[in-house]
Amino acid sequence: MNIAVLNETSDGEARVALMPDSVTKLVAAKASVSIESNAGLGAARTDEDYAAAGANIVADRKALLADADVLVCVSRPADEDFQRMKQGAVVLGFLRPLDEPAKLTAALEHSLTTFSMELVPRITRAQSMDVLSSMANIAGYRAVIEAAHTFGRFFTGQVTAAGKVPPAKVLVVGAGVAGLAAIGSAGALGAIVKATDPRPEVADQISSLGGEYVSITSPEVEVSTTGYAKEMGEDYKAREAELYAQLCREVDIIITTALIPGRPAPRIITGDMVASMKPGSVVVDMAAQNGGNVEGTVAGQKIVTSNGVTIIGYTDLAGRLAAQASQLYGTNLVNLMKLMTPAKDGQLVLDFDDVVQRSMTVVRDGEKTWPPPPVAVSAAPVAQPSAEVTPKDVGGPGKDALVFGVTDKSAGTPILSAPVPGFPYGIPSANVSGQGGFCTLEAAPASSGYDYLVRFFGRATGNLAVTVRVRDVEQLFCTSVAGGQITYADLTQNPRNPFPISRIHAGQIRDEAFRRSRAEAIYKLPCDIFTV
Repeated sequence: MNIAVLNETSDGEARVALMPDSVTKLVAAKASVSIESNAGLGAARTDEDYAAAGANIVADRKALLADADVLVCVSRPADEDFQRMKQGAVVLGFLRPLDEPAKLTAALEHSLTTFSMELVPRITRAQSMDVLSSMANIAGYRAVIEAAHTFGRFFTGQVTAAGKVPPAKVLVVGAGVAGLAAIGSAGALGAIVKATDPRPEVADQISSLGGEYVSITSPEVEVSTTGYAKEMGEDYKAREAELYAQLCREVDIIITTALIPGRPAPRIITGDMVASMKPGSVVVDMAAQNGGNVEGTVAGQKIVTSNGVTIIGYTDLAGRLAAQASQLYGTNLVNLMKLMTPAKDGQLVLDFDDVVQRSMTVVRDGEKTWPPPPVAVSAAPVAQPSAEVTPKDVGGPGKDALVFGVTDKSAGTPILSAPVPGFPYGIPSANVSGQGGFCTLEAAPASSGYDYLVRFFGRATGNLAVTVRVRDVEQLFCTSVAGGQITYADLTQNPRNPFPISRIHAGQIRDEAFRRSRAEAIYKLPCDIFTV
């Protein structure tokens, strides 16, 4: 299999699909990699760097495309590039079928197979290929850097001999991957950060990064079933507008991240709100490419309003950190190629029954396959029939684990908020031995709509949190599995006090008692000590 890497020709695109270390991994996996000369210069990588990694340097773009079995790119190639490829070749990149479906006519006419990288489904096993999350993380960080560069003062508060300097006040609209990255970055610079999101389950994620969750009370607010924020109705929008009108007068910097795939960006900050902001304030509209969340945004430009507010509408925030973005994008591509070469022999095997590959497929051998069948993805609890749980389900002999779970009053269904982004093991996960940790129970923020916050602390995972509504809970339990022995503790009796259990000692529990809990394993953390 010959993998070709193009020199990106889109205006302002500095990223490259593969960095030298990604080339090394693909060559080790028995693939041949050819890269167009100077493709890596925008990411500070030379042809010599790629040659040292095992790539073939090709100066002739036509020859590169004609010889490619697989073309990897960042932006969608031009029509003439599609036409130069051999029939049956595969293309992977940001193809944007939701926004510009007509641009794929050349791929259809030339019998290509195309995979759009932004369509990787948000399921646990596809996390390592999720380029949207990778780029959103970088863009959220860069949005803060752009704001700080434009803002005329410190982010952090200081007390100096020359007087007291107040901290900057930052509002982040939307707490997805980009929003959370912005919250963490602004907080790290010392700003006071507030954030909004229509999904109440993100309150804990915001607070864990040092931000303050500002809720909008509306009957429409509910836990997301997809992991994405949905488009809200008129009642929510009216309450939202009232809140933002107040916050715009208070804050120094606003970063908006609200996007709904395949639709124009929702208008959140009006011209009147911008006009009410203090001179010198900064707005970064991360949705500028899809029309913008802010009235007055100009895609790709930085403008200053008549009242001295700067609105930044850059559409290449991730690309402004080209080396970092290329590194993560290349890693996502390598992980996808591993999925597509199951025999590890460098031979591409496309499996359209695989949910990851099928979800990404836009054109298959010149035939349109978009949109794909829906993927069963849910970030909210899904009712499941009650099932017996055996010791094998929670670790089995020779494996150590801590399982925390709750059951409801009907079918033993888990009651949880959305999973925490970045949680490395999925729900439930395979055990990873040799890592200690513990969990604590505390009151949840009133604004979250939940009663209790459960925090997990582990050397492998850091600080993770889920929330539970006690009114829905039939049973709150912890189970320790160590050396094949299971110790079970029912924590339901007194959930309002710090529990007097600081350590569960290994011991044998009868299988029948464990089955009677009717509880499914939710989070599995290797653990020898926990405190609740």
